[in-house]
Amino acid sequence: MARVKGGNVSKNRRRKVLKEAKGYFGSKHRLYKTAQEQLFHSGSYAFRDRRQNKRNFRKLWITRINAACRENDISYSKFIAGLNKANIEINRKMLSEIAVNDSKSFANLCETAKKALNGEVIKASKVTSEVKKEETKKSTPKEPKVDLTKSSLAELKAMAKDKNIKGYSTMKKDELLKALK
Repeated sequence: MARVKGGNVSKNRRRKVLKEAKGYFGSKHRLYKTAQEQLFHSGSYAFRDRRQNKRNFRKLWITRINAACRENDISYSKFIAGLNKANIEINRKMLSEIAVNDSKSFANLCETAKKALNGEVIKASKVTSEVKKEETKKSTPKEPKVDLTKSSLAELKAMAKDKNIKGYSTMKKDELLKALK
């Protein structure tokens, strides 16, 4: 039986491993065996840290919310309990964004939480609608103005079709530009 050499397959496999190991220190990016070992470890660290990242961000959000709550004379735990009693459902990520970027609406949420803890009945729709309005003001992106002169003829015809322009299929590019403007 003839001798079988790994040849291209082995070389390509090793090259792929060394390519992934670029940037590693010392022999870990030069030698196949150490590079492969480091890639195994790197993969397990990445898997572990993707989960730890979620924990770390939640801790950060809670810390930010707590700091903003202390400024409004309420503790974090009472604030969250008050929001739950008031039937306001906002996740911690959004609460931390509000606390950092919009202190007035966060102060309103703190007042609502305090009232709910004191037993007052609060209409949650009013509070959440105020928060949603403020979030939409910040998050509504303006449509970017597209430079139609850089668009291809096919793209211009598709836009003309969407805008129900008659006779767009026989128009030239400059005619389409005028019709679309």
